[in-house]
Amino acid sequence: MAMPTVGDEVWRYSRIGELDIDAYRPAAATTTVHGGDGYLGIAGEVETGVVHDLFDELNLAFHEAVVLTVPKGTVVAEPIVVTHTVGDDGVAVFPRLIVDVGENSEVTIVERLRSGDGIEALVVPRLYLRARQASRVSYLAVQQLGVRTWQLGNQYAIGERDSTTQLATVALGGDYARVRTEAIVAGQGATTRQIALYFADGTQMHDFRTKQDHAAPKTNSDLLFKGAVQDHARSVYTGLIHIRKQAKGSVAFQTNRNLTLSEGAWAESVPNLEIETNDVKCSHASTVGPIDDEQRFYLESRGIPPDVAERLVVLGFFDEVLGQLPVGAMAGGLRAQVQAKLERRLP
Repeated sequence: MAMPTVGDEVWRYSRIGELDIDAYRPAAATTTVHGGDGYLGIAGEVETGVVHDLFDELNLAFHEAVVLTVPKGTVVAEPIVVTHTVGDDGVAVFPRLIVDVGENSEVTIVERLRSGDGIEALVVPRLYLRARQASRVSYLAVQQLGVRTWQLGNQYAIGERDSTTQLATVALGGDYARVRTEAIVAGQGATTRQIALYFADGTQMHDFRTKQDHAAPKTNSDLLFKGAVQDHARSVYTGLIHIRKQAKGSVAFQTNRNLTLSEGAWAESVPNLEIETNDVKCSHASTVGPIDDEQRFYLESRGIPPDVAERLVVLGFFDEVLGQLPVGAMAGGLRAQVQAKLERRLP
């Protein structure tokens, strides 16, 4: 398969032209699984062969799979945490997480991607998730890669009748870090929600492409992505709500908010709707801009220094997402990492 280019719509605004894939050799990340005892196994009928491009093919060829199967009627009390760590220069790693959650079951899964700031590597992760009838699945991806590591990720989730899926992402690291998410509500009454927090500084770039795909009637989807860029960093968000002909009575919302904290920073936001039927409720909204002057003035008028006032506004901006993360205990540490980024802004 050919390398994608910025001429392809799904790679528009990206940095894919900078990637020299021949500079990397296939290798395995160091992967650990905590809390998965009794659930590691074979995923059954979960779709794992979805192929869009060369990187899906490479993941099929070189993947290291973690398979989590939750039986029918099971409630997993504690989160299952899967951690992939990249420790070598010049490697390309291909993590694959396959999740099959049985009927009327409940589980929370955290997947973490890590590398050191000195590691130059390529990470190509894939998530394939199926939430069967009336199941409740929460997934959180925490991307803490080093500033010389690239990520080219895809997430693919299917929700069957009356299921509820939440796909959450926190992205703080990486050089160029991309995630493409397809959330399909395939059964009547199914609900999916996507939330994300991303913060890029230096010369980082965060790139998100999402699809809320309504393939059945009376389905629901909601999306809230909030990001900030500072120094010379960039971000891209493009999202599509697709309501198919058979999906009457569906409700879908999509919101993307971006803060540009430096004159050299840049953010792009492109929401889209594709509606093939009537009797639906859909909306999308996006904003890109600096901190609200009235909010800053309110704090400064009460004696708060300008740099502290700006930090408080940014942290408050992100708190809406942090408060909805499926693992609330992680919010404090992630908030501290956001604050650390604010404090090291370039002059």
